[in-house]
Amino acid sequence: MPLRVLTLTPFYPSEADPTNGCFIAEGIAAIAGSEIANTIFALRPFYRGRVRALPNQPAEWMRYFSFPRGMGLPTAGAFVFARVVGRVRELQKANGFDLIHAHGPLPCGHAAMLLSRELGVPYVVSVHGLDAFSTQQVRGRAGQWSRRITGSVFAASRRVICISERVRQQVLEGMEGQKEKCRTSVVYNGVDAELFSPSDEQQSGLRILSVGNLIPIKGHDVLIRALASLCSEYPALKLEIIGLGPELSRLRSLADELHVSERVDFLGRQQRRQVVAAMRRCNIFALPSRYEGLGCVYLEAMSVAKPVIGCRGQGIAEVIQHGSNGMLVGVDNDRELALAISMLLRDESRRRNLGRAARETILDRFTLAQQAERLGRIYRECVR
Repeated sequence: MPLRVLTLTPFYPSEADPTNGCFIAEGIAAIAGSEIANTIFALRPFYRGRVRALPNQPAEWMRYFSFPRGMGLPTAGAFVFARVVGRVRELQKANGFDLIHAHGPLPCGHAAMLLSRELGVPYVVSVHGLDAFSTQQVRGRAGQWSRRITGSVFAASRRVICISERVRQQVLEGMEGQKEKCRTSVVYNGVDAELFSPSDEQQSGLRILSVGNLIPIKGHDVLIRALASLCSEYPALKLEIIGLGPELSRLRSLADELHVSERVDFLGRQQRRQVVAAMRRCNIFALPSRYEGLGCVYLEAMSVAKPVIGCRGQGIAEVIQHGSNGMLVGVDNDRELALAISMLLRDESRRRNLGRAARETILDRFTLAQQAERLGRIYRECVR
């Protein structure tokens, strides 16, 4: 008899955005062969409109009422619970669930806590970023309310699953006097090492690649400034940026202001295989994030055997050993970033060595199969 898990997630691939939540979908697919049966509810607030599931992604999309923006976050979990509880009761009568896995404490973790009380089924909650208590996302009284609910969600869960030690530190610091009630585990995200594999094709030109939503914390402005300082030394150097977001117009303006707009290609949202192709054709992958729990794109670029540059003090610093399998620079330090890029561009042998070591790191510790094995072990521990 397989272990039956109900997954609640606000991130999941759809026809509208096939890459959204792929780190969750790929992890679920990897665990499917380990005697675990997953039922997936993908949750979406009503004001974001309807989406359709992808044919190869077996999720049931459900829309729920929520007030827009951060003000609605503290109450969103109750609305998710009200939306799904009837459907969950039906499925519970038909097959039953052994465990609920919520991705994110709000709103899904809150809904899982309410379902757990209603049905007597234990739950675990995954934390995917450093804003573990939503206090960066939501300010004022709504932020205080979010913090209290999140603390209750963590304390009542069988396990808080963190994507890095850095995230676990944030969770435990936020629990203040309740640390003993909060049992945590770290499960790093895994990479599809067959999809994200190196290529033997000869590279042409000099390219830096960055992949991430165009939001302030990703540090694309720092990368563009670093590029501008390298133009005279590397006249053929280009920067490709994959992603969409509210920072696009500001980043375009910055590139114009620094006279590098012809060197920066904003490629928008791309399919997974397009991302793989971009990673294979680049010389260096760089994402100078200011606030990153881990960052799947770093691991994917490492799997493609590229030298990767991240920032010290972020989750990726637990994976990258500076100078051995990648490079780390200071947050908001475009000069140090430019120096690291220049050092790598000058030395093709060093790029190859770092890329080879990066690939070995992924195969050794960060594949989807390894993620699935760790997660499956936690599931079984939590239902004993």
